[in-house]
Amino acid sequence: MKLTTIFASQLAALSSANPHFARQYQTEDPHAWIPQGSNDFRGPCPMLNTLTNHGYLPRDGRNLTKVNVVKGLTTGLNFNASLASIMWEQAIIANPEPNATFFTLDQLNVHNVLEHDASMSREDAAFGNNHVFDKTLFDTTRQFWTADPVTAQMLADGKLYRQIVSRSINPNYTFTTTTEQFSLGEVAAPIIAFGDIDKFTVPKNLIEYFFLNEKLPFELGWTQKTHVMSLEDITKVSQAIGNATNLFTGGDAQAAKLRRGDFHAGMF
Repeated sequence: MKLTTIFASQLAALSSANPHFARQYQTEDPHAWIPQGSNDFRGPCPMLNTLTNHGYLPRDGRNLTKVNVVKGLTTGLNFNASLASIMWEQAIIANPEPNATFFTLDQLNVHNVLEHDASMSREDAAFGNNHVFDKTLFDTTRQFWTADPVTAQMLADGKLYRQIVSRSINPNYTFTTTTEQFSLGEVAAPIIAFGDIDKFTVPKNLIEYFFLNEKLPFELGWTQKTHVMSLEDITKVSQAIGNATNLFTGGDAQAAKLRRGDFHAGMF
């Protein structure tokens, strides 16, 4: 029997016994997009789900250690290591075990730990599933993306709308000042990953493709940034979103300052 035949039969046996193995090795490209399997974990964060679907993070959504999260964010989005470390440190609280060294995407689904009401693309926990993409809800967010490219103002308008709707219909609506900082980072994420961090814009086709597919938009011509993203970059874009949520007119700088707090890197 030829060696290739032996290898193929062994691979088939492993694939049959372990679907995670099958999905991981069915392509020569380690970062090819492979959708979630029936036993995989996914969470409320579309970017973490996307990086997982591409194999920058463990494809089963388990065992997200500091080492593999830092590697995933640095290779997938060109974050610097210190920024990626901050991201992991803010997410590890999702694991309730003392001195935890990993978290799973499923653990991120617990309400009001990192997941929160008024998501751009997920239903509030009070109404059911808070982590699976809801296109009908997402369409109410993107109705404010009225031009191309999408601006910080348009993203902020969608964020404000979701908060108003959530507060008006959800008797358990919760949105603290800490939640606000995470929310600003989440809304800024498409600009950070796919857009212009100086103009605070993002091509409309890229952001819609990302949300609708939980897939990096390589086939639309996108490539990872050559600029290594730092905490300062994230803070700058998050503050631009925060400024855009200010409903005052006349350049009221004090109002903008009042609504900004210490940055939380909870964008993913």
